Amino acid sequence: MALSGQQSLADLEVLCKQLYEGTDLAQRIQAEKVLLELINSPECLSQCQLLLEQGTTSYAQLLAATCLSKLVCKTTPLPVQQRMDIRNYILNYVASRPKLALFVIQALVQVIAKITKLGWFDVQKDQLIFRDIITDVKKFLQGTVDHCITGVMILSELTQEMNFVDYSRPSSKHRKIATSFRDTTLKDILMLACSLLKEMLAKPLNLQDQQQQSLAMHLLKLVLNCLNFDFIGSSADESADDLCTVQIPTNWRSIFLEPETLDLFFDLYHSLPSMLSQLALSCLVQFASTRRSLFSNPERAKYLGNLIKGVKRILENPQGLSDPGNYHEFCRFLARLKTNYQLGELVVVKDYPEVIRLIASFTITSLQHWEFAPNSVHYLLTLWQRMVASVPFVKSSEPHLLDTYAPEITKAYITSRLESVPMVIRDGLDDPLDDTATVFQQLEQLCTVSRCEYEKSCALLVQLFDQNAQNYQKLLQPSSRNPLALSIQEGRLAWLVYLVGTVVGGRLTYTSTDEHDAMDGELSCRVFQLISLMDAQLPRSSNEKVELAILWFLDQFRKTYVGDQLQRTSKVYARMSEVLGITDDNQVLETFMAKIVTNLKYWGRCEPVISRTLQFLNDLSVGYILLKKLVKIDAVKFMMQNHTSKHFPFLGVNDNYCLSDLRCRTTFYTALTRLLMVDLGEDEDEFENFMLPLTVSFETLAQIFNNSFKQEEAKRMLIGLARDLRGIAFALNTKTSYTMLFDWIYPSYLPILQTAIELWYREPACTTPILKLMAELMQNRSQRLNFDVSSPNGILLFREASKMICTYGNQILSLGNLSKDQVYPLKLKGISICYSALKSALCGNYVSFGVFKLYGDNHFDNVLQAFVKMLLSVSHSDLLQYRKLSQSYYPLLECLTQDHMSFITSLEPHVLMYIFTSISEGLTALDTIVSSSCCASLDYIVTYLFKHIAKEGKKPLRCREISQDGQRLLLFMQQNSEVLQQMMSILMNTIIFEDCRNQWSVSRPLLGLILLNEKYFSELRASLINSQPADKQEVLQQCFRNLMEGVEQNLLVKNRDRFTQNVSVFRRDMSETLRCEGASESSSSEMMS
Repeated sequence: MALSGQQSLADLEVLCKQLYEGTDLAQRIQAEKVLLELINSPECLSQCQLLLEQGTTSYAQLLAATCLSKLVCKTTPLPVQQRMDIRNYILNYVASRPKLALFVIQALVQVIAKITKLGWFDVQKDQLIFRDIITDVKKFLQGTVDHCITGVMILSELTQEMNFVDYSRPSSKHRKIATSFRDTTLKDILMLACSLLKEMLAKPLNLQDQQQQSLAMHLLKLVLNCLNFDFIGSSADESADDLCTVQIPTNWRSIFLEPETLDLFFDLYHSLPSMLSQLALSCLVQFASTRRSLFSNPERAKYLGNLIKGVKRILENPQGLSDPGNYHEFCRFLARLKTNYQLGELVVVKDYPEVIRLIASFTITSLQHWEFAPNSVHYLLTLWQRMVASVPFVKSSEPHLLDTYAPEITKAYITSRLESVPMVIRDGLDDPLDDTATVFQQLEQLCTVSRCEYEKSCALLVQLFDQNAQNYQKLLQPSSRNPLALSIQEGRLAWLVYLVGTVVGGRLTYTSTDEHDAMDGELSCRVFQLISLMDAQLPRSSNEKVELAILWFLDQFRKTYVGDQLQRTSKVYARMSEVLGITDDNQVLETFMAKIVTNLKYWGRCEPVISRTLQFLNDLSVGYILLKKLVKIDAVKFMMQNHTSKHFPFLGVNDNYCLSDLRCRTTFYTALTRLLMVDLGEDEDEFENFMLPLTVSFETLAQIFNNSFKQEEAKRMLIGLARDLRGIAFALNTKTSYTMLFDWIYPSYLPILQTAIELWYREPACTTPILKLMAELMQNRSQRLNFDVSSPNGILLFREASKMICTYGNQILSLGNLSKDQVYPLKLKGISICYSALKSALCGNYVSFGVFKLYGDNHFDNVLQAFVKMLLSVSHSDLLQYRKLSQSYYPLLECLTQDHMSFITSLEPHVLMYIFTSISEGLTALDTIVSSSCCASLDYIVTYLFKHIAKEGKKPLRCREISQDGQRLLLFMQQNSEVLQQMMSILMNTIIFEDCRNQWSVSRPLLGLILLNEKYFSELRASLINSQPADKQEVLQQCFRNLMEGVEQNLLVKNRDRFTQNVSVFRRDMSETLRCEGASESSSSEMMS
């Protein structure tokens, strides 16, 4: 892009306007394309300087900063002096223009941070030249408030950048830089920020002054970045908020032992406006999470005392908590107290009785105002859950007072949820019950809290349940029917059923007694009576939320009181036998099954209820002991004999059902087939009777295909049948039962599925279930496909799969190029299922693939060609971007390289190059399934090549024809020698510099690569050693000598194992040698280039 002078400036500013402000998408894309060319052009730096110095808009300056950021982050770094010049230029630029737009300063500061991080170990004239950043920043701090803000932004961005893991670069290099920064600079930055905050607090605060507010905000963000730093390289998942411990370095103890440090942030909370005070609370959350081992026992008690004193002060002056941000952070703060301190430590704190009273009062108020900041309640319940769970372990004589407050918390939660119902229904507010994930999370926490003084919780629930059930029965009378009042009453009952299920499920988390079991019986009786009452009204009236709550209760009761772990004398059945006549878990199972059948009959059009009901049925059908009991129940026998749409409408195929709703049919038939399997044995007649509804559907389908072709009806029937059959096939895990299914489906019905793939290949709603069925049929689970020696079924099944994959592959490629949002659903998803099916066939060990060629059958060749065609239509980026695709392609490639190298060697050079490139890219994938499969595939290829070369050296004339395959591969490798060299570089880089999680897998192909490329290995070793300081070179040479010590020139298992052991030692020694600060890391990028 050759632009010059004022013309170039004008053109660039137009492009900036189009990029950042334009509404025309085509214009923006074109502008982005031109500006990308700018980054790669030699004039990039001069153009950026032009934009910064003469640009008339902030967007021009932003573009210059963005370009500079990309320029300094290139894999091949700029020369040290040039980076130094850019850094100094930007520092001077922002110092001389303090009134720049904030987003421009932020972008320029990012460039400084990136240059500093990437050049952290760069030396010039025996000086680490990029480390004097604090000295540079102090010059800003001595200037105006604007300069001060810029200086703080530089430190804040630098701290964040040092903590940011760029997965495109070696993780060990990042860790080394971050550790050095932590040890040399981070403490100074934190102390500087705290001293500036103290100075600010010492002066009278003018909260109307925007500059003062901005400075306070950036200082608090800087402190927060320091405290959020990943001190030990754990890269903790930030979403796991409740498990966080901040691993403060030991040399920071002095800061944390000073009471003034905590007091500073509590004072800031009380002094600053809400937007800033929540940042002070965020810092306090991290202070409360400081690792326990930083302190001695007396120091920890003193530190905890200061935290509790601060909590008391906040709760005694709660005005600031009316802000949702402050409220949320304070709830997090309270939860962290119990995460990091034991209940025994809390109860001996001076103000504990008063503070626990205040926290209880705050929690009760929070629960009562359920609509205010609902996402924060989780933290309060976490605090109480952990406190109650700790009660049995408290050794202190001081009272913990939880027996006083925990029942109050339980009561507040229960009553507040019931009181929310009228407001939700009358005022049209969001119903908390619609967010089931949050509700279940809260209930899980409540179940522990409710078990503290369980008698009180139980009495309250009994009283409320009876009261609401009576009101509900009155409202059901024709004379007093009021739809609004009825809805409110049903909403309350839904909550009560959820709560009963919760406390019953709590038996598993808390020490229980016979009296508690009897109370569970009292509560459970009421829910079982409600089930009878609700079912009696079907189908006239029903309530989805109550049904979902009942299913939750039944599942909790199942986990707690039904199954193998149950003591048959459990007191839960004493009360249930008096009221309901239910004396043991056999009769409970009858109730369960009757409820399941009722739901499947009457709730066919409600997908959530059907889905949850079938999940419950599926859970019941997993254990063998339960299965033996279930098959004796009349409701189960009815289901087994009448699984048709007449009895269970959700099995119908009319237009009222969304196609995705048909998914639950797979779950239904899996459970049903497990029940069938209990007594099936070899009874083919019973199997045929069970399959009769599906037989009728397939026969109807065959007639539709042959005669009047009603496309939509046929499609829906076929999708349903494919899902049903997949459920059946999944549960048939014995050879006898699977053979019955195969004889039923082949040859009668598989052709119908083939026809459907041909007709509707454009519609994934239809092809996906059929392809998944075929993939399931190919699975040799529990050796179920090991047919008798006289049976050709294995080959017949493979031929059908081959036909289907070839048909689908050829048709799907005719779609041509698809848009980004369509490529996965319309094409890649189907391809991944085909690959998964083919992989199951290749490694299932039930087909002798040599037979196909021997008898001139081309089904095997066809499916391999279809594999190649589909593969070449997928870009390498898509191959790794879509997880399901990569997890089916790479294991399939592993099977092909293991057992079918003759096919691999017969491929065209461009196809081979595609496959090798995919392996090369997959070696560095974060997914260990992918990277391990790549290592295995590479190992098989390298071993094949090595053996071929070894045979060539001592081969008699009569074997010349046999080795043509190997010769082709050898020729390809000689013409593309860089392929294996690149992969050796990647593997060596992974072992030396990366966090290698599958070291064994990585070591296997590496030996073959070294033996095939000894010259390149020597060059690689030399480049690494020479890039390190002279005093380390001898140690590194010894590491490499040790790597090959005792390793022979062969790939026998014993030799490989020796090499793998050597790799383990080599990796450890290299890590220790390169860990010291002076070691250069540039070798990593050199090895990869």
